[in-house]
Amino acid sequence: MVYDVTVDGQPHRLELERDEGKWKCLLDGRKITVDAVMLRPDVLSLLVDGRSYEIKREQTATDLHLWVGSARFDVELRDPRSLRSRRDGGASAGGPRRLIAPMPGKIVRVLVAEKSEVEAGQGIVVVEAMKMQNEIKSPKNGVVQRILAVQGATVNAGDVLAIVE
Repeated sequence: MVYDVTVDGQPHRLELERDEGKWKCLLDGRKITVDAVMLRPDVLSLLVDGRSYEIKREQTATDLHLWVGSARFDVELRDPRSLRSRRDGGASAGGPRRLIAPMPGKIVRVLVAEKSEVEAGQGIVVVEAMKMQNEIKSPKNGVVQRILAVQGATVNAGDVLAIVE
Protein backbone atom coordinates (compact mmCIF):
# COMPACT_ATOMS: atom_id res chain seq x y z
CA MET A 1 0.00 0.00 0.00
CA VAL A 2 1.29 3.44 -0.90
CA TYR A 3 0.05 6.67 0.67
CA ASP A 4 0.83 10.33 0.25
CA VAL A 5 0.74 11.86 3.72
CA THR A 6 0.99 15.56 4.52
CA VAL A 7 1.83 16.32 8.16
CA ASP A 8 1.63 19.97 9.19
CA GLY A 9 2.15 20.98 5.55
CA GLN A 10 5.13 18.67 4.91
CA PRO A 11 4.54 16.00 2.24
CA HIS A 12 5.73 12.42 2.77
CA ARG A 13 5.45 9.13 0.87
CA LEU A 14 4.53 6.13 3.03
CA GLU A 15 4.80 2.58 1.69
CA LEU A 16 3.46 -0.24 3.88
CA GLU A 17 3.68 -4.01 3.49
CA ARG A 18 2.58 -6.63 6.03
CA ASP A 19 5.35 -9.18 6.77
CA GLU A 20 5.21 -11.90 9.45
CA GLY A 21 2.91 -9.96 11.77
CA LYS A 22 4.85 -6.69 11.48
CA TRP A 23 4.75 -3.85 9.01
CA LYS A 24 7.59 -3.20 6.59
CA CYS A 25 7.56 0.52 6.13
CA LEU A 26 9.34 2.94 3.82
CA LEU A 27 8.92 6.58 4.80
CA ASP A 28 10.32 8.89 2.12
CA GLY A 29 12.47 5.97 0.96
CA ARG A 30 13.87 5.27 4.45
CA LYS A 31 13.27 1.77 5.90
CA ILE A 32 11.47 1.68 9.27
CA THR A 33 10.29 -1.34 11.30
CA VAL A 34 6.81 -0.83 12.76
CA ASP A 35 4.71 -3.02 15.05
CA ALA A 36 1.16 -1.71 15.50
CA VAL A 37 -1.66 -2.66 17.87
CA MET A 38 -5.11 -1.02 17.93
CA LEU A 39 -5.76 -0.36 21.63
CA ARG A 40 -9.31 0.91 21.09
CA PRO A 41 -11.12 2.81 18.34
CA ASP A 42 -9.01 5.79 17.21
CA VAL A 43 -6.06 4.85 19.48
CA LEU A 44 -3.04 3.02 18.08
CA SER A 45 0.06 1.81 19.89
CA LEU A 46 3.16 1.85 17.66
CA LEU A 47 6.61 0.43 18.22
CA VAL A 48 8.79 2.24 15.66
CA ASP A 49 12.43 1.16 15.49
CA GLY A 50 12.28 0.21 19.16
CA ARG A 51 10.50 3.39 20.40
CA SER A 52 6.94 3.28 21.70
CA TYR A 53 4.24 5.80 20.67
CA GLU A 54 0.54 6.12 21.39
CA ILE A 55 -1.30 7.78 18.50
CA LYS A 56 -4.80 9.18 18.92
CA ARG A 57 -6.90 10.04 15.88
CA GLU A 58 -9.26 13.03 15.89
CA GLN A 59 -11.36 13.41 12.76
CA THR A 60 -14.05 15.91 11.79
CA ALA A 61 -16.00 16.06 8.55
CA THR A 62 -13.19 18.08 6.94
CA ASP A 63 -10.02 17.61 9.02
CA LEU A 64 -7.83 14.83 10.38
CA HIS A 65 -5.53 15.38 13.35
CA LEU A 66 -3.19 12.92 15.07
CA TRP A 67 -2.08 13.33 18.65
CA VAL A 68 1.29 11.92 19.70
CA GLY A 69 1.43 12.57 23.43
CA SER A 70 0.46 16.23 23.85
CA ALA A 71 1.56 17.21 20.30
CA ARG A 72 -1.21 17.66 17.72
CA PHE A 73 -0.51 17.28 14.00
CA ASP A 74 -2.70 18.28 11.03
CA VAL A 75 -2.72 15.34 8.62
CA GLU A 76 -3.91 14.71 5.07
CA LEU A 77 -3.84 11.09 3.93
CA ARG A 78 -4.22 10.12 0.30
CA ASP A 79 -4.04 6.79 -1.51
CA PRO A 80 -2.92 7.69 -5.06
CA ARG A 81 -4.66 4.58 -6.42
CA SER A 82 -8.02 5.46 -4.91
CA LEU A 83 -10.55 7.13 -7.18
CA ARG A 84 -12.25 8.47 -4.07
CA SER A 85 -9.06 10.37 -3.12
CA ARG A 86 -8.91 11.98 -6.56
CA ARG A 87 -12.10 13.96 -5.89
CA ASP A 88 -11.06 17.50 -5.01
CA GLY A 89 -14.24 19.37 -5.94
CA GLY A 90 -14.77 21.87 -8.73
CA ALA A 91 -12.56 24.69 -9.98
CA SER A 92 -14.51 27.19 -7.92
CA ALA A 93 -14.01 25.28 -4.66
CA GLY A 94 -12.54 27.30 -1.81
CA GLY A 95 -9.35 26.51 0.06
CA PRO A 96 -6.04 25.13 -1.18
CA ARG A 97 -6.10 22.72 -4.12
CA ARG A 98 -3.38 20.21 -4.89
CA LEU A 99 -2.20 19.58 -8.45
CA ILE A 100 -1.70 15.84 -8.78
CA ALA A 101 0.45 13.98 -11.33
CA PRO A 102 -2.08 12.01 -13.41
CA MET A 103 0.54 9.49 -14.54
CA PRO A 104 4.15 8.51 -13.83
CA GLY A 105 6.66 10.61 -15.75
CA LYS A 106 9.37 13.23 -15.62
CA ILE A 107 9.03 16.93 -14.82
CA VAL A 108 10.30 18.76 -17.90
CA ARG A 109 9.27 22.32 -16.97
CA VAL A 110 7.92 24.31 -14.08
CA LEU A 111 6.01 27.18 -15.68
CA VAL A 112 5.36 29.46 -12.69
CA ALA A 113 7.11 30.42 -9.46
CA GLU A 114 5.80 30.05 -5.93
CA LYS A 115 3.60 32.98 -4.82
CA SER A 116 2.61 33.69 -8.47
CA GLU A 117 -1.01 34.56 -9.20
CA VAL A 118 -2.62 32.11 -11.61
CA GLU A 119 -5.95 31.72 -13.37
CA ALA A 120 -8.01 28.56 -13.67
CA GLY A 121 -6.66 26.54 -16.61
CA GLN A 122 -3.23 28.20 -16.60
CA GLY A 123 -0.31 25.77 -16.98
CA ILE A 124 1.75 25.17 -13.84
CA VAL A 125 3.95 22.12 -14.54
CA VAL A 126 4.76 20.02 -17.63
CA VAL A 127 5.10 16.25 -17.12
CA GLU A 128 6.50 14.02 -19.87
CA ALA A 129 5.10 10.50 -20.02
CA MET A 130 5.56 8.02 -22.87
CA LYS A 131 7.27 10.71 -24.99
CA MET A 132 4.26 13.04 -24.68
CA GLN A 133 4.28 16.28 -22.72
CA ASN A 134 1.26 16.95 -20.51
CA GLU A 135 0.64 20.41 -19.10
CA ILE A 136 -0.82 20.23 -15.60
CA LYS A 137 -3.12 23.23 -15.18
CA SER A 138 -4.37 25.23 -12.24
CA PRO A 139 -7.77 24.02 -11.07
CA LYS A 140 -8.78 27.52 -9.92
CA ASN A 141 -7.88 31.20 -9.78
CA GLY A 142 -5.47 31.81 -6.94
CA VAL A 143 -1.87 32.02 -5.77
CA VAL A 144 0.65 29.19 -6.11
CA GLN A 145 1.28 28.47 -2.45
CA ARG A 146 3.91 25.79 -3.04
CA ILE A 147 5.72 24.11 -5.93
CA LEU A 148 6.74 20.55 -5.03
CA ALA A 149 7.79 19.54 -8.57
CA VAL A 150 11.46 19.89 -9.49
CA GLN A 151 12.56 20.04 -13.12
CA GLY A 152 14.18 16.73 -14.11
CA ALA A 153 12.60 14.79 -11.23
CA THR A 154 10.67 11.57 -11.77
CA VAL A 155 7.12 11.51 -10.38
CA ASN A 156 4.58 8.77 -9.75
CA ALA A 157 0.88 8.92 -10.49
CA GLY A 158 -0.77 10.68 -7.56
CA ASP A 159 2.28 12.73 -6.50
CA VAL A 160 1.44 16.28 -5.44
CA LEU A 161 3.13 18.70 -7.86
CA ALA A 162 1.94 22.07 -6.53
CA ILE A 163 -0.62 23.67 -4.24
CA VAL A 164 -2.80 26.57 -5.39
CA GLU A 165 -4.72 28.58 -2.79
